[in-house]
Amino acid sequence: MFRRWGVFAFFHNSATILAMNISAVIIAGNEEEKIADAIRSVEWVDEVIVIDSESTDHTRQIAEEMGAYVITRPWPGFAAQKQFGVNAASFDWILSLDADERISPALRDEIHNVCNTPMSLRADGYKMPRLTYYMGRAIRHSGWYPDWQLRLFDRRKGNWRDVLVHESFEMAPGAKIEKLACDITHFSTEGALHHHEMIGERYAPLAARQMLSEGKTTSPFQIATTGITAFLSAYILKLGFRDGLAGFCIASFACHHAFLKHLCLWEMQNGRGVLIRSRDEQKHDMRA
Repeated sequence: MFRRWGVFAFFHNSATILAMNISAVIIAGNEEEKIADAIRSVEWVDEVIVIDSESTDHTRQIAEEMGAYVITRPWPGFAAQKQFGVNAASFDWILSLDADERISPALRDEIHNVCNTPMSLRADGYKMPRLTYYMGRAIRHSGWYPDWQLRLFDRRKGNWRDVLVHESFEMAPGAKIEKLACDITHFSTEGALHHHEMIGERYAPLAARQMLSEGKTTSPFQIATTGITAFLSAYILKLGFRDGLAGFCIASFACHHAFLKHLCLWEMQNGRGVLIRSRDEQKHDMRA
């Protein structure tokens, strides 16, 4: 179990006790192929906690064998699961990761520097760029980079924003936020079919439900045009063409996501479809 109470970082040939302790919190569900690399990328922190959403593969076993403290609980949604992990941590400084993300060695060193910064000069939270790998290449355009993520923070200064999709940690008013230069690496999709399934089974239905809960509506005109707009934005305005075939695929899937999201919303707002549940929720309903 990762619970180290005297952590040392070596700089300039001398040992310096880190000025702050960090708990890494990783949410996971059936991630046996990815969880080991995620844990390995944060094995230098003081504590690693994995919040496992009742995996049916070997995720829990792998995480425990690597020394992580694993808590298994039903899936309540992205934000709620991450907030649970934050609350369960031993330390106030949290490094939050998904199972398909890694802390790069350069980012690790940058975080070590933060740890050794005097408290009076330290921010309350730190954003870092996220670099996604897709179709075998790093994506630096298409609206996918730098994709700033607030993942290192003092939990006393905020909470995870309770939304269905695109959750984020929201700092309290007046909290000081700074940016780090080095990347989180992200391996979100396993191929075209997986990307298609993620949109149809998770992101589009959840986005539609979020829009409905916020009182937003759509129209046949928006359904017909929103996909085209999303494609042009990703491929032309956000320079997706510079990402080669991967950029074209990202723009095409952005088109599909926008179209499906608005179509789902139109069905819900007009009572012509049930309140659509994501595949994650359906799986957990069947286990209950």
